[in-house]
Amino acid sequence: MDRRHFLHASLVSAGFALISKPLWAAMQHGAHSQMPSVPLKIAADNLPQLAADALPAGQPHAALYRLPNLSSKKGVVAATLTAEPYEVELLPGKKTTVWAYNQHIPGPLIEAFEGDSVEIRFINKLAQPTTVHWHGLPVPSDQDGNPQDAVPVGGERLYRFTLPKGCAGTYWYHPHPHGDTAEQVYRGLAGLFIVRAKNDVLAYLPEQHLVISDLKLAADGSIPDNSMNDWMNGREGQFVLVNGQRQPLIKVGEAQRWRIWNACSARYLRLAMPGRKIILLGSDGGLLEKAQQLDELLLAPGSRAEWLVAGVEGEISLMAMAYERHKMGAVAPEQDITLASIQFTQGSSVKLPERLRSLPPKRIPVAEKRVVFSETMSMEGGQHAMQFLVNGKSYDMQRVDLVSRVGDTELWEIFNDSHMDHPFHLHGMQFEMIDSTLKGKTSPAPWRALIDTFNLLPQQSARILVTQQHKGLRMFHCHILEHEGQGMMGQVLVK
Repeated sequence: MDRRHFLHASLVSAGFALISKPLWAAMQHGAHSQMPSVPLKIAADNLPQLAADALPAGQPHAALYRLPNLSSKKGVVAATLTAEPYEVELLPGKKTTVWAYNQHIPGPLIEAFEGDSVEIRFINKLAQPTTVHWHGLPVPSDQDGNPQDAVPVGGERLYRFTLPKGCAGTYWYHPHPHGDTAEQVYRGLAGLFIVRAKNDVLAYLPEQHLVISDLKLAADGSIPDNSMNDWMNGREGQFVLVNGQRQPLIKVGEAQRWRIWNACSARYLRLAMPGRKIILLGSDGGLLEKAQQLDELLLAPGSRAEWLVAGVEGEISLMAMAYERHKMGAVAPEQDITLASIQFTQGSSVKLPERLRSLPPKRIPVAEKRVVFSETMSMEGGQHAMQFLVNGKSYDMQRVDLVSRVGDTELWEIFNDSHMDHPFHLHGMQFEMIDSTLKGKTSPAPWRALIDTFNLLPQQSARILVTQQHKGLRMFHCHILEHEGQGMMGQVLVK
């Protein structure tokens, strides 16, 4: 019996959807495992849901809400960010309680320039502790919303950091409390952050912002807890939204620069515009050295990209093409999803600079590290148990897994010793991929780019160059949020 069918049979025999004990209840207790202390909320896998076409479609593409800068000082961005529940009416007569920053979904867009000082007063009006993690930004460890630094219920704190030169790029922010990250994100907590360069060679291009997320709604319009299938594979809602809208209409006149976020908990986005090429300008950490022409682009959960969008008049679709990420259990076949309609109202073109940016020369690493993602399954005692591990261990807030030195360049090898795709994310910095290896074949990175998140196929490894610029504790983990929350996370102490 293969792994997928074994797992499906074990779920059925164990009555998996009825378990309400802490994580997996019968989890193995090996010498290197650590039982998470946070119990899981579990909904039935067969909970009635709204139809995937229930939300209205075809509305004009909505612009993101920009967080006002309250500072009058040049070079200072100051604002207040509040996390709280509130009710929205997504369908007539059906109230949905979401958790949101400043009552906006997606959360507010924060914009700053390299060199700016950022001061964000954060207020927690949730019924859970939470943090704000500045995903990908090179901020000090004690400002990065680590699980150890949770803001209590009813509490607040000031996040303060300065954006160094060279960090211009497309970022986002989201919660990172121990055990509750997945729920807080799938209920709506995620916002956007753009750092701009003062000498941006593409500053003349108008921008469109596309935040792609998904939403699961029960038949009564509520956001349900995760099912066991969600905890295994990562949550994917039946609605895939762009800036909170289903299949909006995006109009393009003159050539535009698009910034695209994959803000989904677990959904992979194999993006394409059938009939047209993608002109890739940038990645997580800003512009590439040279634009790349592609037929499609895979964005793993947490990843971002910048595109040039131009062309002849007409209407096309932005698609998320079916992607096989090797889910576990009995799951529906992957399908193509229409994300948005793109209407080109006029023919447009633009001549890009031959070089968009000069990345720093590669540094010779002085140390090496190895990170292994793995999964374990068991039917001990007649109950199915599963763990998501890093280097054979489940996450422990009190344990340091790796030690690095500030300023040292290190060669990290990340290996996915499991049966499903996992996206790797390292906090507090951008790194560069050197190459990847699968089935004995090593391939160099297709282009130079600064990234903070990338995907690994089953049994694939990748080598990255890492240089930490701040001392302190940093997380590294799978960015399928359900896997992170169940143990697929480690900590590196930078001294």
